[in-house]
Amino acid sequence: MKSYHDIAGDGGSRIAEQVAAQQERVARSLAGVSRRVAVGSGKGGVGKSTVTRALAGALAARGMEVAVLDADFNGPTQARMAGIERAVPVPGPNGLTLPRSRDGVRVFSIGSLLAESASLEFDSVARGESHTWRATREFAALGEVLASIDWGRLDLLLFDLPPGAERTVQYADVLGPETAFVLVTIPSDVSRGVVLRGVSALAGTSSRALGYIENMSGYHCADCGKVQPLFPETGSVSLPLPCLGRVPFDPALAAACDLGTPFDALSASPAMEAIASSARRLVDSLETSR
Repeated sequence: MKSYHDIAGDGGSRIAEQVAAQQERVARSLAGVSRRVAVGSGKGGVGKSTVTRALAGALAARGMEVAVLDADFNGPTQARMAGIERAVPVPGPNGLTLPRSRDGVRVFSIGSLLAESASLEFDSVARGESHTWRATREFAALGEVLASIDWGRLDLLLFDLPPGAERTVQYADVLGPETAFVLVTIPSDVSRGVVLRGVSALAGTSSRALGYIENMSGYHCADCGKVQPLFPETGSVSLPLPCLGRVPFDPALAAACDLGTPFDALSASPAMEAIASSARRLVDSLETSR
Protein backbone atom coordinates (compact mmCIF):
# COMPACT_ATOMS: atom_id res chain seq x y z
CA MET A 1 0.00 0.00 0.00
CA LYS A 2 1.32 3.44 -0.93
CA SER A 3 1.56 6.19 1.63
CA TYR A 4 1.04 9.86 0.89
CA HIS A 5 4.83 10.28 0.76
CA ASP A 6 4.97 7.90 -2.22
CA ILE A 7 2.65 10.01 -4.37
CA ALA A 8 4.34 12.47 -6.72
CA GLY A 9 2.60 15.81 -7.15
CA ASP A 10 -1.16 15.35 -7.05
CA GLY A 11 -1.00 11.76 -8.25
CA GLY A 12 -2.60 12.66 -11.59
CA SER A 13 -5.87 13.71 -9.94
CA ARG A 14 -5.59 17.35 -11.09
CA ILE A 15 -6.72 18.28 -7.59
CA ALA A 16 -4.39 21.27 -7.43
CA GLU A 17 -5.96 22.62 -10.63
CA GLN A 18 -9.46 22.12 -9.21
CA VAL A 19 -8.54 23.87 -5.96
CA ALA A 20 -7.09 26.84 -7.86
CA ALA A 21 -10.26 27.10 -9.96
CA GLN A 22 -12.44 27.08 -6.84
CA GLN A 23 -10.27 29.73 -5.20
CA GLU A 24 -10.75 31.97 -8.24
CA ARG A 25 -14.54 31.51 -8.02
CA VAL A 26 -14.50 32.35 -4.30
CA ALA A 27 -12.41 35.47 -4.93
CA ARG A 28 -14.87 36.67 -7.59
CA SER A 29 -17.85 36.00 -5.34
CA LEU A 30 -16.32 37.88 -2.40
CA ALA A 31 -15.03 40.82 -4.45
CA GLY A 32 -17.69 43.16 -3.01
CA VAL A 33 -17.05 42.22 0.65
CA SER A 34 -15.07 44.93 2.42
CA ARG A 35 -14.21 43.08 5.62
CA ARG A 36 -14.31 39.48 6.88
CA VAL A 37 -14.27 38.45 10.53
CA ALA A 38 -14.36 34.90 11.88
CA VAL A 39 -15.78 34.44 15.38
CA GLY A 40 -14.23 31.40 16.99
CA SER A 41 -13.30 29.80 20.28
CA GLY A 42 -11.28 26.83 21.32
CA LYS A 43 -13.99 26.11 23.91
CA GLY A 44 -17.48 24.93 23.12
CA GLY A 45 -20.49 26.21 25.03
CA VAL A 46 -19.22 29.77 25.50
CA GLY A 47 -22.00 31.38 23.44
CA LYS A 48 -19.94 32.00 20.33
CA SER A 49 -22.96 31.77 18.02
CA THR A 50 -24.95 34.12 20.25
CA VAL A 51 -22.12 36.64 20.16
CA THR A 52 -21.89 36.35 16.36
CA ARG A 53 -25.62 36.91 15.95
CA ALA A 54 -25.60 39.78 18.44
CA LEU A 55 -22.67 41.51 16.73
CA ALA A 56 -24.38 41.16 13.34
CA GLY A 57 -27.56 42.76 14.66
CA ALA A 58 -25.68 45.58 16.37
CA LEU A 59 -23.65 46.32 13.24
CA ALA A 60 -26.77 46.29 11.07
CA ALA A 61 -28.34 48.78 13.48
CA ARG A 62 -25.39 51.07 12.75
CA GLY A 63 -26.41 51.07 9.09
CA MET A 64 -23.86 48.52 7.91
CA GLU A 65 -24.62 45.83 5.34
CA VAL A 66 -23.84 42.60 7.18
CA ALA A 67 -24.04 38.88 6.42
CA VAL A 68 -23.39 35.79 8.55
CA LEU A 69 -22.08 32.47 7.27
CA ASP A 70 -22.77 29.68 9.73
CA ALA A 71 -19.67 27.55 9.15
CA ASP A 72 -20.67 24.98 11.76
CA PHE A 73 -22.32 22.69 9.22
CA ASN A 74 -23.23 19.92 11.66
CA GLY A 75 -24.18 22.18 14.56
CA PRO A 76 -25.85 25.13 12.83
CA THR A 77 -27.69 27.58 15.06
CA GLN A 78 -27.79 30.80 13.07
CA ALA A 79 -30.96 29.81 11.17
CA ARG A 80 -32.96 29.52 14.40
CA MET A 81 -31.38 32.61 15.95
CA ALA A 82 -32.12 34.68 12.85
CA GLY A 83 -35.66 33.34 12.49
CA ILE A 84 -35.02 31.92 8.99
CA GLU A 85 -35.37 28.19 9.62
CA ARG A 86 -37.82 27.81 6.73
CA ALA A 87 -36.28 30.43 4.45
CA VAL A 88 -33.90 28.84 1.94
CA PRO A 89 -31.48 30.59 -0.44
CA VAL A 90 -32.99 31.03 -3.91
CA PRO A 91 -31.19 31.06 -7.28
CA GLY A 92 -30.49 34.49 -8.77
CA PRO A 93 -28.61 35.84 -11.81
CA ASN A 94 -25.33 36.10 -9.87
CA GLY A 95 -25.68 33.16 -7.52
CA LEU A 96 -27.82 32.21 -4.56
CA THR A 97 -29.72 35.03 -2.86
CA LEU A 98 -29.70 34.71 0.92
CA PRO A 99 -32.71 35.21 3.19
CA ARG A 100 -32.61 38.16 5.59
CA SER A 101 -33.41 38.22 9.26
CA ARG A 102 -35.99 40.73 10.41
CA ASP A 103 -33.24 43.16 11.34
CA GLY A 104 -31.77 43.03 7.85
CA VAL A 105 -28.86 40.60 8.26
CA ARG A 106 -28.29 38.15 5.40
CA VAL A 107 -27.69 34.63 6.70
CA PHE A 108 -26.49 31.34 5.27
CA SER A 109 -26.98 28.36 7.58
CA ILE A 110 -27.37 24.64 6.96
CA GLY A 111 -30.11 24.98 9.56
CA SER A 112 -32.30 26.48 6.82
CA LEU A 113 -31.83 23.36 4.70
CA LEU A 114 -31.64 20.56 7.26
CA ALA A 115 -34.06 19.73 10.06
CA GLU A 116 -32.70 20.01 13.60
CA SER A 117 -33.41 16.29 14.06
CA ALA A 118 -31.06 15.41 11.14
CA SER A 119 -27.27 15.39 10.97
CA LEU A 120 -25.07 16.23 8.00
CA GLU A 121 -23.22 13.10 6.89
CA PHE A 122 -19.89 12.97 5.06
CA ASP A 123 -19.68 9.45 3.65
CA SER A 124 -16.41 7.70 2.88
CA VAL A 125 -15.61 4.90 0.47
CA ALA A 126 -13.60 3.31 3.28
CA ARG A 127 -16.01 1.81 5.81
CA GLY A 128 -15.40 3.19 9.29
CA GLU A 129 -13.06 5.89 8.01
CA SER A 130 -15.47 8.77 7.36
CA HIS A 131 -13.59 10.85 9.95
CA THR A 132 -10.55 10.78 7.66
CA TRP A 133 -12.41 12.73 4.99
CA ARG A 134 -14.68 14.88 7.12
CA ALA A 135 -12.47 17.97 7.28
CA THR A 136 -11.62 17.72 3.58
CA ARG A 137 -15.27 17.37 2.55
CA GLU A 138 -16.32 20.08 5.01
CA PHE A 139 -13.86 22.65 3.69
CA ALA A 140 -14.69 21.73 0.10
CA ALA A 141 -18.36 22.39 0.93
CA LEU A 142 -17.41 25.71 2.55
CA GLY A 143 -15.61 26.72 -0.65
CA GLU A 144 -18.67 25.85 -2.72
CA VAL A 145 -20.90 27.89 -0.42
CA LEU A 146 -18.60 30.91 -0.62
CA ALA A 147 -18.38 30.66 -4.40
CA SER A 148 -22.08 30.02 -5.04
CA ILE A 149 -23.66 32.87 -3.07
CA ASP A 150 -24.34 36.34 -4.42
CA TRP A 151 -22.75 38.27 -1.56
CA GLY A 152 -23.05 41.58 -3.40
CA ARG A 153 -21.76 44.64 -1.56
CA LEU A 154 -21.09 43.93 2.10
CA ASP A 155 -19.44 46.03 4.77
CA LEU A 156 -18.78 42.91 6.81
CA LEU A 157 -19.09 39.13 6.46
CA LEU A 158 -19.08 37.27 9.79
CA PHE A 159 -18.16 33.58 10.00
CA ASP A 160 -19.58 31.59 12.93
CA LEU A 161 -16.96 28.83 13.36
CA PRO A 162 -17.26 25.39 14.98
CA PRO A 163 -15.56 25.06 18.39
CA GLY A 164 -12.06 23.66 18.83
CA ALA A 165 -8.59 25.19 18.98
CA GLU A 166 -7.45 23.09 16.02
CA ARG A 167 -10.57 24.11 14.07
CA THR A 168 -9.70 27.77 14.56
CA VAL A 169 -6.30 27.37 12.94
CA GLN A 170 -7.74 25.18 10.17
CA TYR A 171 -10.21 27.90 9.25
CA ALA A 172 -7.44 30.50 9.41
CA ASP A 173 -5.58 28.52 6.73
CA VAL A 174 -8.69 28.10 4.58
CA LEU A 175 -10.07 31.65 4.89
CA GLY A 176 -6.66 33.28 4.46
CA PRO A 177 -5.10 36.51 5.76
CA GLU A 178 -8.03 38.63 4.54
CA THR A 179 -10.09 37.21 7.42
CA ALA A 180 -9.48 38.55 10.92
CA PHE A 181 -10.48 36.67 14.07
CA VAL A 182 -12.43 37.48 17.21
CA LEU A 183 -12.25 34.86 19.94
CA VAL A 184 -14.97 34.25 22.53
CA THR A 185 -14.43 33.09 26.08
CA ILE A 186 -16.26 33.02 29.38
CA PRO A 187 -14.69 34.27 32.63
CA SER A 188 -13.29 30.93 33.74
CA ASP A 189 -9.69 29.77 33.74
CA VAL A 190 -10.64 26.58 31.89
CA SER A 191 -12.18 28.54 29.03
CA ARG A 192 -9.43 31.14 28.91
CA GLY A 193 -6.81 28.39 28.87
CA VAL A 194 -8.40 26.71 25.85
CA VAL A 195 -8.81 30.03 24.05
CA LEU A 196 -5.16 30.81 24.83
CA ARG A 197 -4.21 27.72 22.82
CA GLY A 198 -6.22 29.13 19.91
CA VAL A 199 -4.33 32.42 20.20
CA SER A 200 -1.04 30.53 20.10
CA ALA A 201 -2.17 28.51 17.08
CA LEU A 202 -3.26 31.65 15.22
CA ALA A 203 0.14 33.21 15.83
CA GLY A 204 1.60 30.61 13.49
CA THR A 205 -0.67 31.65 10.61
CA SER A 206 -0.99 34.74 8.43
CA SER A 207 -4.32 35.66 10.07
CA ARG A 208 -4.61 38.24 12.82
CA ALA A 209 -6.68 38.16 15.99
CA LEU A 210 -8.41 41.48 16.64
CA GLY A 211 -9.29 40.67 20.25
CA TYR A 212 -11.63 38.67 22.41
CA ILE A 213 -15.12 39.06 23.83
CA GLU A 214 -15.89 37.74 27.29
CA ASN A 215 -19.39 36.31 27.24
CA MET A 216 -21.46 35.52 30.35
CA SER A 217 -19.42 38.09 32.26
CA GLY A 218 -21.80 37.98 35.20
CA TYR A 219 -25.56 37.85 34.80
CA HIS A 220 -28.15 40.59 34.64
CA CYS A 221 -30.49 40.28 37.62
CA ALA A 222 -33.88 41.60 36.52
CA ASP A 223 -35.05 41.95 40.14
CA CYS A 224 -32.22 44.15 41.41
CA GLY A 225 -31.17 45.60 38.04
CA LYS A 226 -27.50 44.83 38.71
CA VAL A 227 -24.93 42.56 37.09
CA GLN A 228 -23.99 39.85 39.58
CA PRO A 229 -20.95 37.51 39.40
CA LEU A 230 -21.52 34.24 37.57
CA PHE A 231 -18.05 32.67 37.71
CA PRO A 232 -15.36 32.93 40.40
CA GLU A 233 -12.63 35.32 39.30
CA THR A 234 -9.10 34.02 39.85
CA GLY A 235 -7.27 35.91 37.13
CA SER A 236 -4.63 33.19 36.82
CA VAL A 237 -5.03 32.97 33.01
CA SER A 238 -4.89 36.13 30.92
CA LEU A 239 -5.27 36.51 27.18
CA PRO A 240 -2.66 38.54 25.25
CA LEU A 241 -5.35 40.27 23.19
CA PRO A 242 -7.44 43.44 23.51
CA CYS A 243 -10.79 42.84 25.21
CA LEU A 244 -13.50 44.09 22.83
CA GLY A 245 -16.25 43.71 25.40
CA ARG A 246 -17.73 41.88 28.37
CA VAL A 247 -21.30 40.71 27.88
CA PRO A 248 -23.34 39.66 30.93
CA PHE A 249 -25.79 36.79 30.64
CA ASP A 250 -29.34 38.03 30.09
CA PRO A 251 -32.31 35.60 30.03
CA ALA A 252 -34.14 37.94 27.64
CA LEU A 253 -31.25 37.72 25.17
CA ALA A 254 -31.19 33.92 25.46
CA ALA A 255 -34.95 33.77 24.82
CA ALA A 256 -34.58 36.02 21.77
CA CYS A 257 -32.01 33.60 20.31
CA ASP A 258 -34.36 30.63 20.80
CA LEU A 259 -37.29 32.47 19.23
CA GLY A 260 -35.40 34.22 16.42
CA THR A 261 -36.47 37.62 17.75
CA PRO A 262 -34.50 40.63 16.48
CA PHE A 263 -32.34 42.05 19.24
CA ASP A 264 -33.44 45.58 18.42
CA ALA A 265 -36.88 44.61 19.78
CA LEU A 266 -35.38 43.99 23.24
CA SER A 267 -35.40 46.56 26.00
CA ALA A 268 -32.17 48.34 26.89
CA SER A 269 -30.08 46.27 29.30
CA PRO A 270 -26.41 45.89 30.34
CA ALA A 271 -26.10 42.99 27.89
CA MET A 272 -27.43 45.00 24.95
CA GLU A 273 -25.21 47.94 25.88
CA ALA A 274 -22.19 45.64 26.05
CA ILE A 275 -23.01 44.17 22.63
CA ALA A 276 -23.31 47.63 21.06
CA SER A 277 -20.03 48.66 22.67
CA SER A 278 -18.30 45.48 21.43
CA ALA A 279 -19.57 46.15 17.90
CA ARG A 280 -18.11 49.68 18.03
CA ARG A 281 -14.75 48.39 19.22
CA LEU A 282 -14.78 45.73 16.51
CA VAL A 283 -15.32 48.37 13.80
CA ASP A 284 -12.58 50.54 15.32
CA SER A 285 -10.17 47.56 15.37
CA LEU A 286 -10.90 46.82 11.72
CA GLU A 287 -10.27 50.43 10.75
CA THR A 288 -7.02 50.53 12.71
CA SER A 289 -5.78 47.33 11.05
CA ARG A 290 -6.27 48.66 7.51
